[in-house]
Amino acid sequence: MSLSILNNIPALQAENQLAITTTAANKSLQQLSSGSRINSGSDDAAGLAISDGLNANVAALNQSSLNATNAVGSLQTADGALSQVTALLNRAVTLATEASSSGLSTSQSTAINTEFQSLVTEIGSIGSSTNFNGTAIFGSTVSAFTSDGTTNGTVNISATVADLSATVTALQATSLTGANPTAGATAAQAALAVINTAISTVSAQRGTLGATVEQLQAASTVDTNESQNLVTASSNITSADISTVVANDTKYSILEQTGISALQQANQQAQTVLKLLQ
Repeated sequence: MSLSILNNIPALQAENQLAITTTAANKSLQQLSSGSRINSGSDDAAGLAISDGLNANVAALNQSSLNATNAVGSLQTADGALSQVTALLNRAVTLATEASSSGLSTSQSTAINTEFQSLVTEIGSIGSSTNFNGTAIFGSTVSAFTSDGTTNGTVNISATVADLSATVTALQATSLTGANPTAGATAAQAALAVINTAISTVSAQRGTLGATVEQLQAASTVDTNESQNLVTASSNITSADISTVVANDTKYSILEQTGISALQQANQQAQTVLKLLQ
């Protein structure tokens, strides 16, 4: 073996290998501290691109679920208001049925009609004042845009909440009193038919809203489940396998120590040349 003082090849080789080992050890430490296998594009460019795409899908799905939930809240507000309208109309049925009897006095008929008109006024107030997040409910279209973040994965679910103006107008045109008890009974019976029509209209509207609420809730559930699955897929790509990383970190730690020892020995070999000069 020739001896040279110009280039210490063994030392250069040991130094190069030590640098490689140190880089790998630092990468293991970074993975341990972050919990992620991919901390930069150089770690896994393809995996990072896939993970970023999945995360974008997750963001769209999470917001879509929130959109559906908000729409459900709006429709449930409308349904709650219509439930109260139904209760008022049922009371109106009671009053109209009572007024349909010819055995009432004029004052009794007047009192019954006064309460009936108050019910009609309250129904009108519900129709004009009910709102969700500051937006009027009746006479509006409630919609929810859902998307999974892809071009073909968009759905728009909507329902129109009819206003109560036509129902209120029809009720306002009726009366439970007349010029005499007989006329009052006839008027009350006619009003009863109008009230029953109003009840049917409100019931049909509640059915439509209920069906849309079910559709929105189903869409929200699907979006949530899909989001969870995509989060799992993304995690499988980016998350570090801690047991493997710990094993690698231990290996590189040992290799660093042996590499430093090898570099020291290589440098000591070069100094043997000095012995030839003694």
